Formats: sequence, C-alpha cells, structure tokens
Amino acid sequence: MAIEAGDFKTGLTVIVDGDPWVVLDFMHVKPGKGAAILKTKMKNLKTGSTQERNFNASTKFEPAMIEKKTAQYSYKDGNTYYFMDQETFDTYELDESRVGDNKYYIIEGMEVGLMFFDGELLSVSVPDRVTLTIAETTPAIKGAASNQTKDAVTDTGLKLRIPQFISEGEKVIVSTADGKYSSRA
Repeated sequence: MAIEAGDFKTGLTVIVDGDPWVVLDFMHVKPGKGAAILKTKMKNLKTGSTQERNFNASTKFEPAMIEKKTAQYSYKDGNTYYFMDQETFDTYELDESRVGDNKYYIIEGMEVGLMFFDGELLSVSVPDRVTLTIAETTPAIKGAASNQTKDAVTDTGLKLRIPQFISEGEKVIVSTADGKYSSRA
C-alpha cells in the first residue's frame, strides 16, 4: 500500500531510491502558485546520513518494512560489535560506524534493540536511560557549592559533567538522548 508524501508523520519509514529512510521532521508548504510541497528532514537508515528533501504532496512511496528484534550485547572486537538473539542464539555483527554514539551507552550483557531491513542489520537502539560507572574524575573541591559540576569519563568513554559529590567507581544514571547525568544509581 503506497503512502503519499502528504500523509508523512515523524518516525514513518519509507523507501526512497531503493533505501529505507525515516522521516525526522516535515512541513507542508503551500506556495502562491502551483501544488503544495512537503519539506522533509530524513535519515537514511543504511548510511546514517541526514538530508533535507522536498516532495510534491501527491508523490507516492512504498513503506519500508523494518523488523525489530531484542538482543543482548555480547562484546566488541576491533571495530565490530557482536549481539546475540536470546531466543534463537543467532549472533549479529554491526560495524562501529553504524552503532554511532550508542557505543557510549552499551555495556556487556545489556539488552538492546536491533533494526533490520530486508534481513540486513541497520542499527542498534538503547534504552532512554542507562547505568554507567565513573572511570575518571577529579576529587571533590572542599567547600564547593553543591550545585557545581566537574568533568568525568565513564567506563564506556562517555565524557560528561557530574555533581561534585560523585567520585570514581560510583554508578550514575545517564540519559541516552543527550548524554547528560540524571542521578546516582
């Protein structure tokens, strides 16, 4: 069943030029003359590139059938991440370039979401919040205000700002949307 550009919604996946794309943002524009157009911001799920594209509102697209599976992160070898399906015990490999910034939020044994298109593993998704261990930070400054923050690095390599009272070895909850400290674990 074809989808018209005028029916786009944020998060919709469609096939454009043979590749699966997800609609990140869109806006209907009605010029003084001619047909309405749809200005979109889309992300190619195979390459990870983001583009702004314009379509006639009546242009038709085929929906991209994206399959999602839950898997457990096993380990990283070189630039390759390995995941295992907990039901079938199938192993999936994903290059670091496709993992992207999610590499800072993946820890061994954690459950993640895998996204497939035509049997090809496209990307990995992580929970909204994850618990990470602080690997490096400076000691707290005596007498510092309680709302002051300091630089820190987690065991996964994520650099973030944390409150003064957090020390090395402590576990913190981090938002994966913006990479910011949420609370102590």
